Amino acid sequence: MDSQVLVALGLSMLGGLSTSLGALFVVISQTPNLKMLGILQGFAAGLMLSISFFDLAHNAINSIGFLKGNLWFFAGVIFFALVSNFIPEPSITPISGAKGKKFSACEQKDGDDRNKDIMKKHRRQVLFSGIITAVGISLHNFPEGMAVFLGSMKGLRVGLNLALAIALHNIPEGVAVALPVYFATQSKWQAFKLATLSGLAEPLGVIIVGYLFPSSLNPEILEGLLGAVGGVMAFLTLHEMLPLAFDYAGQKRAVKAVFFGMAFMSASLYFLERSLPADMSL
Repeated sequence: MDSQVLVALGLSMLGGLSTSLGALFVVISQTPNLKMLGILQGFAAGLMLSISFFDLAHNAINSIGFLKGNLWFFAGVIFFALVSNFIPEPSITPISGAKGKKFSACEQKDGDDRNKDIMKKHRRQVLFSGIITAVGISLHNFPEGMAVFLGSMKGLRVGLNLALAIALHNIPEGVAVALPVYFATQSKWQAFKLATLSGLAEPLGVIIVGYLFPSSLNPEILEGLLGAVGGVMAFLTLHEMLPLAFDYAGQKRAVKAVFFGMAFMSASLYFLERSLPADMSL
């Protein structure tokens, strides 16, 4: 297997398996701290926006021109906007069981039976929603694997930055899968397993795209594709990550987390460029 594919595969595994970290929130505690998850989502949004605008789109415009760079960027936006219409949106809203009413003595037995039926039906519905969410997130992670692969073709710095931002973004997605599955099955293993499997679509995307794209891709096409990846990441951030961050952490905390994430990414770019060997591609 080509060394570029192996590097991209390793980076995508970091992002894909971070859904397992999200599942651990559910396994360890049935009521995960949604405020902390919201702050984490805002931080990841800052990383993604910094990569999208200051790195990928900026480099595409400088390399292939303002018009072509923007066309590729907005092509990525339109592509992921169309894809998102077919992907169920994950929800991390805490799930509570059906609450029974108070019955008189003569109605107690019938009431208990009705409560059991309601709870059984509710658990089936919640399990189905968890499976649908897992399928949606798997589809969602596939193009993220493509993005990591294309970034790795450009250089280790781009691929590493994308993998880090996507990994942080995937943690709440692991919670979104594991929480309903755990509620429905009462099995920590099943919740953890399904969340982990949903994240493995990311390295699968790397493997498939690694064999579709030639290693000696035209530099102009590569820069254009990376500009499109910037559009995908920008749409993903504004459409999914920021609304979740606002819902769970509040607007003020989320905005602070976004700018902290952008500052962190700028600092990481600065230090990473100086820490890598001079002969290593950036």
